[in-house]
Order: sequence, then structure tokens, then C-alpha cells
Amino acid sequence: MDKKPILTLLEELFSQTKEYVDNRIELLKLKTIDKVSNAASLVISSIILFVFLFIFFVFLNIGLALLIGDLIGRTYVGFFIIAFVYAIAGIVFFRSRKNLLKKPIANTIIRKFF
Repeated sequence: MDKKPILTLLEELFSQTKEYVDNRIELLKLKTIDKVSNAASLVISSIILFVFLFIFFVFLNIGLALLIGDLIGRTYVGFFIIAFVYAIAGIVFFRSRKNLLKKPIANTIIRKFF
């Protein structure tokens, strides 16, 4: 039996295996880049949306406080009432933060990466 064809076949097999491994590594890099870029775009768009919503709610709350204060006759009382409403909402949110915030965020992150 001639050794040259066997060596040629082994070299070819080694070359194809190396090419396959290189392609798998490149595919893994591309998948990682895709997932990281998706996560980054989600974070950036969420931050931008949060900023706009924050500005909206600030002005909405100032308007509500002024309206309530105007209806009562003392402007500062409207701000105290709005602050009290937010204090109650904060306490309720703090007590149920696991179900309202922690689990949904963790599930969203897990879904994004898998």
C-alpha cells in the first residue's frame, strides 16, 4: 500500500478540520457580537425612553400639584399631596419589588441571551 495517498488524505482531513474549527470560532464571535449589540441597543433605547418619560412625568406632576393647590387655595398644599401619593406608591412598590421588578428584568435578560 502506498503511503503517499494516506498522508495526503490525512493532510486534507487536518486542513478541513482546521477550517471547520476556524469557521465555528468565527460564527461564535459573530453570534456574540450580535447578542451584545442587541443588548446594548436595548439599554440605550431604554435610557432614552426613560429620559423622555421622566421629563413628561416631572411636568405632569408639577401641573397636577399646581392644579390641586389652586383648587384648595394654597399652592404648596398641592405639592405636599402629590409627594404623599408618591410616598404611598413608593412603599407599595418597595414591598412588592421582587415580583414587579426583579423577576421580569431577570427573565427578559435571560430571554435576550438565550
